[in-house]
Amino acid sequence: MKILFAGSSIYGADIDFDSIELRPPAAHGDLARAVLDGANVIGLVDGVFEAIASVWHKEILFALQKDIIVVGAASMGALRAAECAKFGMIPIGKIAHSYIDGSLDDDAAVALLHGPSELGSPPFTDALVDIEATLAHMQKCKCINHDQADRMLKNARKTFFKERSIEAIVSSLSNADYLKKQYKKHFISQKQIDAIELINFMKQLPQQNSETKISWKLEQPRTWTVALNNLKNKTTQLNS
Repeated sequence: MKILFAGSSIYGADIDFDSIELRPPAAHGDLARAVLDGANVIGLVDGVFEAIASVWHKEILFALQKDIIVVGAASMGALRAAECAKFGMIPIGKIAHSYIDGSLDDDAAVALLHGPSELGSPPFTDALVDIEATLAHMQKCKCINHDQADRMLKNARKTFFKERSIEAIVSSLSNADYLKKQYKKHFISQKQIDAIELINFMKQLPQQNSETKISWKLEQPRTWTVALNNLKNKTTQLNS
């Protein structure tokens, strides 16, 4: 079984998931639940944070210890893949590798405000990594110059992620309407590009566990064992 956690990063994309089961952005316990559900491959793209506890690193390690292939990209998946790559999690795409090589070090660069998962988690604001990709593309197309891109990027970086929109970015600039129009015309979502790369990678994997054996041991503190047992009990109740 292949399970993918994704939402806003793939919103609006026409994707054939083939044999992949799509689940909403992952919260604390969701990856461990995927392991208990019998997953062979787990893809992490989007995840929740702030008001709801995020995916534990421990549950990623739990999956890896079970010889389950775990891949991450685009958003929360890129962050966790960079943090857990040395344990066997596979980073996919430009964003994840930028976190690994240190060229990107801000967790909030992939954050955005989005709607409910029941509606596919539609994005209401733009992630900084997408803004950067779009501005770079706009410069290549020569619809903005370096100075304009620099001012827009500075505005984006100082804007809180829940308010980071093209309207907020250009509100203080004299040619705001033109910049807004060109931005929307040339918009590039690096998060979606990386998410689709991960999905294509998952499609190519066989429906079986990894043959690569880990060289480390998963420690099992009481906090983890209690959480896992509670999750197992809930899973048993749902399946009974």
